[in-house]
Amino acid sequence: MRRILAAALLLFSLCAPALAVQPSEMLDDPALEERARNLSAGLRCMVCQNQSIDDSDAELARDLRVLVRERIAAGETDAQVIDYVVSRYGEFVLLQPRFSVRNALLWATPALLLAFGGGFLLLHAARRRRRAASVPPAALSAEEEERLKDILDKAE
Repeated sequence: MRRILAAALLLFSLCAPALAVQPSEMLDDPALEERARNLSAGLRCMVCQNQSIDDSDAELARDLRVLVRERIAAGETDAQVIDYVVSRYGEFVLLQPRFSVRNALLWATPALLLAFGGGFLLLHAARRRRRAASVPPAALSAEEEERLKDILDKAE
């Protein structure tokens, strides 16, 4: 039983994501390295696009990891490092975009379009009902009145 458990534990440990950070990229100070890891976990690899630069093996991701570490080693704050990377690569580099009016409008557009479309349909239906109610029914022709009278006489 222990062997099976050990084998399962080994398999699960192999399934863990392998970080692409190379030992040569790491900072000597553990606190600074931790900051660098936290920052690079929130930055998107522009090649892989759905991976952080911490997880990507792409050359551009490596360059970004080195850039982040250089800026941290130079004494910049986390916000300054992120602002610098965003200024060079755009907001798309952030895995979790910042809140802005532009982003809020982007996310709210489907709901706004749905609300405007529903409002348009309701107004259109109300106008049609009002038009239908305001038009008096047409008078029956003599032939139609005669047929109606025959039907009613037969029903009695």
